[in-house]
Amino acid sequence: MTEVATARRSRITPEREAELYEAVLDLLREVGYDALTMDAVAARTKSSKATLYRQWGGKAELVARAVRHNKPGGFADIDTGSLRGDLHALTLNSDDCQMEQSSALMRGLAMAVHGNPELLAAFKEHLIEPEMAEFHRVLQRAIDRGEVRADNPAIDFVMHMMIGGFAARSLIDEQPPTQAFLLKYIDAVVLPALGAATTR
Repeated sequence: MTEVATARRSRITPEREAELYEAVLDLLREVGYDALTMDAVAARTKSSKATLYRQWGGKAELVARAVRHNKPGGFADIDTGSLRGDLHALTLNSDDCQMEQSSALMRGLAMAVHGNPELLAAFKEHLIEPEMAEFHRVLQRAIDRGEVRADNPAIDFVMHMMIGGFAARSLIDEQPPTQAFLLKYIDAVVLPALGAATTR
């Protein structure tokens, strides 16, 4: 299925694909997931609805891929030699403005994801599972270096902690997440839970 989907999408240039994804995200911010339609995406991007369905199959796949495309680079090129350095470097991949936009977008999608099995499946495939795999690679390096014990029970909850800190900033403090907040959160919560060093 993935090979077929890749073949379908290969007919659109990377530049055009990025343009379509940006339009989808703009529409999501304006009207939310439930009110977003393929007709609206087609009109905004001057595409045919048939082309959109041929390339992405439906709204859920298109939205999940747009959100994934909009995320800054993950851990792929990060290996600082320490877990703290890696987590800090990942946080610094996004500036405060990008974090605020991402937080607002994810808040708007949260209810839709859990009320729509198709969207949830697309998010798991394109966002959740790839990011969990990246976190596991980073944690395994930390284990191999002796920074984290392999039997530490917090290992299974690192993604939960990271997402929790990001989401709770708006909910509890009524402020958007920022680099400064998340760096402090990593040092005060995530690293101590893992038994890892909180200083250089």
